[in-house]
Amino acid sequence: MDWLEALRRLRDAREPAVIVTLAIVRGHAPRNGGAKMVVSRSAIVGTVGGGNLEATAIDRARALLAAGSAEPELVTLQLSDKATTEYGVQCCGGEVTFMLEPVPVVPAVAVFGLGHVGLELARILARQECELHLIDSRAEMLAPERLGVPGESGVLGDAVAVVHLHHEPVPEAALESLPPGGHVLVMTHDHVEDLAIVDQALRREGLASIGLIGSHSKWARFRVKLTELGHDDTALARVSTPIGIPEVAGKAPATIAVSVAARILELVEQARVGGDAG
Repeated sequence: MDWLEALRRLRDAREPAVIVTLAIVRGHAPRNGGAKMVVSRSAIVGTVGGGNLEATAIDRARALLAAGSAEPELVTLQLSDKATTEYGVQCCGGEVTFMLEPVPVVPAVAVFGLGHVGLELARILARQECELHLIDSRAEMLAPERLGVPGESGVLGDAVAVVHLHHEPVPEAALESLPPGGHVLVMTHDHVEDLAIVDQALRREGLASIGLIGSHSKWARFRVKLTELGHDDTALARVSTPIGIPEVAGKAPATIAVSVAARILELVEQARVGGDAG
């Protein structure tokens, strides 16, 4: 397997990785410049030359993974009998500089309901590097005349995210399309739909967060119904409502969307620093 295929598989599996590249080679070295290796938490594909050079690169790559770092870095090693590292001596006689490029997991966010708030939220999140799922039971809410075409025109015209549009008469069915570590935001036009989505989200393992738009009284009614559906207090604690950050107050759709987006980005950063996918 080459490094590109390895990287693709890791991204599909939502596992972070580090690309190690021999950026500069002076004198003699085990590999020529441009040699690459992909390092994940549990696997290594490719080689940059073996020996203490490679062991040092792997060690540093895994330190970056553990720290959740997103910044690339350069490391220079002398390959001489006078330069001893933790992993021994490599006396090829040259000097190498390798570059380590972290490849973090792209977060996934699902917005259920593309009403006023959902549309404003889609506008904001589409400008983030993420996998964005937009779901509605009403086809007109997802029409190109309303959303535009991702990456081409309209509200989503300058999208950076990979945008997936789901017209689902039964919207909770879209939960099956979400990758592990996804964030779910529930804000449909119908409280019956909201309840069904939250119920099924609670039955889905591996989601990073579940947010529900609405008031405390709405959640009080939902708690009763969700308890009747078999969810205990531990499960219900997975649901955040109201959603957003309290520092951003206001009831205008664009204001609510800013608050919710800020909270999602906060959760994504917490997961990145903690070393988890999300």
